[in-house]
Amino acid sequence: MSSFAVAAMVWALITVSGLLGLFLKTRLAPHYTTELSRDMIGGVVGLLTLLLALVLGLLIWTAFGVFSTQQRELEGVAAKALEFNLEMRHYGPEGDAAREGLRQDLISARQQFWGDDREMAASYDASYKAMADLNRVFERLDPKTDAQKALLAMAKSNYAAIGEDRLLMSLQVLSPVVWPLIYAVAGWSCLMFAGMGLLSRPNAATIVMLILGAASVSVAILLILEFSRPYTSSIRISPIVVDRAIVDLGKPTGPGDSH
Repeated sequence: MSSFAVAAMVWALITVSGLLGLFLKTRLAPHYTTELSRDMIGGVVGLLTLLLALVLGLLIWTAFGVFSTQQRELEGVAAKALEFNLEMRHYGPEGDAAREGLRQDLISARQQFWGDDREMAASYDASYKAMADLNRVFERLDPKTDAQKALLAMAKSNYAAIGEDRLLMSLQVLSPVVWPLIYAVAGWSCLMFAGMGLLSRPNAATIVMLILGAASVSVAILLILEFSRPYTSSIRISPIVVDRAIVDLGKPTGPGDSH
């Protein structure tokens, strides 16, 4: 189910709960919603308001943390790929095979995070193949100078860091949404607005504020779900840094690059 569908369902449930509270206000005997009963209802509404503020704030902060962490790690992968590219270009034409191996690996990574379901499933096998091919390329390289030895060591270190970051990114996006907390927020919101309806007089202003309040909670849940899906949501991370690295890795080594 899409994030917008979930948010729409939450908005509908909260609105119906608030309208139910307003309806009960007109049907219950006055002593159910006045004096001491009103104090109890108001206390519970206040408690639910506090719980919602805390949990919604926590969920938004956590979801945005997932989004920002993925973006930062992706930029780190791209930066290390560009460093790897420079190191292999300076190594000489013998490093072109390693650059092509990393390029194929990044293409698989792009399909894994931004592709459709079929491409995402195929990208795992392609990624493992690219990693194995690149390791064989490293084994075949025979550095002749100290500069080449240093460049090869730095390239291997950068590639190891890229692989570690990719694995970490894959694990972080497997289950980013804590659904029990989403259900709890929706339930508490329904109870809170129903209680507020019991304490309010039914009129046009009350209904408008009910609709706006329900919309506010649903928008918060929409943001939580969208930030939790950083590669497939409407506010997804751009693949431009990976595309730039793929393009640079595909450029041939020039005569003035090697040391």
